[in-house]
Amino acid sequence: MKMTIRSFHDNVDLELPLHINISFKKVYDLFKKYTDNQYETHPFHVAAKNMVEEIDKVPELIEGFSDFSLLQKYEDIINLVLDPLFPEILTTNEIKAATVPFSFTCFKFTERFENILNNAGEDYEFVVRNFEQDAMYIYACTLILSSIYNYHVDLKRPFYFDIPDKTIDLIKHYRVAFNGDFMDITPTKNAPKITEDDIKLLLDNFDNIDIWREKFPPNSYIFKGFGIMNLFDVTADETITSIRDNLVRREDDSLTKKIRDNLRDFFLIKDLKVGYSVFDISNITDGKVKVKRSESIMLEQETLITCEKYFCDHLISKIFRETESIVISDVSKYKDSTGGNRFSNILKNKDIGSIILIPIKTDMSKDLVLLEMASPRPYELNSVNKQKLRDIIPVFEAAAERNSEEYLNILEATIQEYYTSIHPSVKWRFYEAAENYQNALLDKDEDAKIEKIAFKDVYPLYGQLDIKGSSLARNTAIKDDLTKQLSSAINVLKEACKKEKLPIYDELMYRVQEYLIEVEQGIKAGDEVAILDFLKREIYPVFSHIKEINDELTQLVDKYLGQLDNDLQVVYEKRKDYELSVTKLNDKLTKFIDKKQEEAQKIFPHYFERYKTDGVEYNMYIGQSITNEKKYDSLYLYNLRLWQLQTTYEMENVAYNLREKLPHDLRVASLILVHSNPLAIEFRMDEKQFDVDGAYNIRYEIIKKRIDKAHIKGTTERLTIPGKIAIVYSQDKDANEYLKYIKYLQSRNYLGKVELLELEDLQGVSGLKAIRVEVIYNNEENSKSTLSIDELIKKL
Repeated sequence: MKMTIRSFHDNVDLELPLHINISFKKVYDLFKKYTDNQYETHPFHVAAKNMVEEIDKVPELIEGFSDFSLLQKYEDIINLVLDPLFPEILTTNEIKAATVPFSFTCFKFTERFENILNNAGEDYEFVVRNFEQDAMYIYACTLILSSIYNYHVDLKRPFYFDIPDKTIDLIKHYRVAFNGDFMDITPTKNAPKITEDDIKLLLDNFDNIDIWREKFPPNSYIFKGFGIMNLFDVTADETITSIRDNLVRREDDSLTKKIRDNLRDFFLIKDLKVGYSVFDISNITDGKVKVKRSESIMLEQETLITCEKYFCDHLISKIFRETESIVISDVSKYKDSTGGNRFSNILKNKDIGSIILIPIKTDMSKDLVLLEMASPRPYELNSVNKQKLRDIIPVFEAAAERNSEEYLNILEATIQEYYTSIHPSVKWRFYEAAENYQNALLDKDEDAKIEKIAFKDVYPLYGQLDIKGSSLARNTAIKDDLTKQLSSAINVLKEACKKEKLPIYDELMYRVQEYLIEVEQGIKAGDEVAILDFLKREIYPVFSHIKEINDELTQLVDKYLGQLDNDLQVVYEKRKDYELSVTKLNDKLTKFIDKKQEEAQKIFPHYFERYKTDGVEYNMYIGQSITNEKKYDSLYLYNLRLWQLQTTYEMENVAYNLREKLPHDLRVASLILVHSNPLAIEFRMDEKQFDVDGAYNIRYEIIKKRIDKAHIKGTTERLTIPGKIAIVYSQDKDANEYLKYIKYLQSRNYLGKVELLELEDLQGVSGLKAIRVEVIYNNEENSKSTLSIDELIKKL
């Protein structure tokens, strides 16, 4: 029988700083030792003498050879030499082979190792995982540094073989341990002398293989000997590592499939089913659990489970209350013992014979993650092999805790974005303050407190597009709806009088008519509530009686009730049209300015906030303190002002072109407030929003709140009217600046006639002036392309 030689498939071209010579000199020297007469009584003495005599016949075994074919030529004597290192009593237990280091060429195997390789299949290549030829070269160099120069560099790294086992259709993983007691390294005459400076250079240049080759040229050292390679089955450890890696990476939607494949290998069950569910157990005291997420093998479409109707008392107690794992080794037996609850019926219908349930409760939330592993066969999952999961469960617990924390962070981010958002332009300052506070806590600063967020010397820009006549339109809609509802109620009562002569009908009809007259004369505060309360208290009980008189009146009452909104129980037609129109207009305008804001931030980072009212209102602040990324210049303020005027014109067109598509015709009036002096803004912790800081700056806020109600001086005409943009200012230089912008937009046929106006004095504010400019509307189909930021900057 020829000696089996298995070699790493790429080693033909393997280049090393070592010239490899297979030699058994160290084993020979050990045998030689026991041939001495002083060991004459030693049990190894005779055998050693015979072994030395045999080895002496083949001097190549001592001197060394690099022709691997000689391994087969001297197969018998090599087997004889290595037999003491491969005791027969251990050959079916150890996974061991004699090997040529670095090349992974193996030439003597234990019986167990041979069986493993034979079961791998004919197409299996004896390949080490993650082999890197350059890294192997450097590893050989570090071995030379240790052996020749006594400089130890720790580059030890584990090597693995992934070997399939065809008998169970599973890839097993083996870690390699090398024994280097049987080798020697000596330099050739061509080997460069390595200095301390060379070593420092090498230590700083692991990735530069050319330097290593320069200091350790190929074949510049002689290797003599062989190695012993021991393999250890680490399949279970690799499975745990793979599960951990998959849970950490979560690269795609196939996580459950990957974990299932891992656990199939772990349990050696190729058709193992794996699933999970996430339960909200905050109401477990009421006997109910909510299913939040599920890729379950035992649940169907349930989103809320009443525990007692689904599980048995034992499962409820162990899983949801005590958070302990459960194994049902025989589902049929469990079904009989419970009398066939819903849980056991589902398991049986899904051909599940045995199942393990592992509950994991997270500290971050009140959720419980339930892992499910199921086999089609009874007792294949049992209380014994469940113990194998002891090393895996902590991995799932850590992943569940991390996922819970990440999910809460996502919810927090969602709240921040949609409810208490911090504008991206100033978020850096909040992070800075938070970091300073946390560092103070870490330094155990007893006076640590969160610092105030303020930005000094910023220039404000304010604008609004207000829906004109919104209060009147809303009142008119309320009046029309109430008129319709009261008229319908009168109609029902009139018909009831014809069928049943009762004085109460006439009295109620009179009271409804009184309310109708009041509504037609004009809605006052509280009228709507009073009328609806009267209808519910006085009219609707009578309507219940009227429905019982005959089918005709029943249909009439049902027709009246059919007009009412299901939730509000009032006629809600005109108001619905109005509110739908306002909502659509607001949504269109806010989406437009939000998109334009992304472009405006490119001019210079600035703070922006907007509000939905009956229209859109927004604030902007620009200045050096807002950003730490770019140097501020007044040019950026001028650009932003021109951008604001341009955007206001565009929003006017958006609102104008939307009129025909709305159930209720709405017009907007635009206003821009110019303020030339810098001010300070501070984040109010209690209100969770920015506000101007300082008594002097309060005047700006007063103007903002009152300016849209201002009249032109000496007249009763309001400043803000549909079809025109009003620009309010207090200094003539601001007017000159905006007149330049207007002139440019007039050249584009965007704006028309200009009015220069003085405004009436407001409470606490006087001396304000305004430019009012006509908007030239364009149909959507014929609208001109809007100006780009580059065009605006170029114009300036």
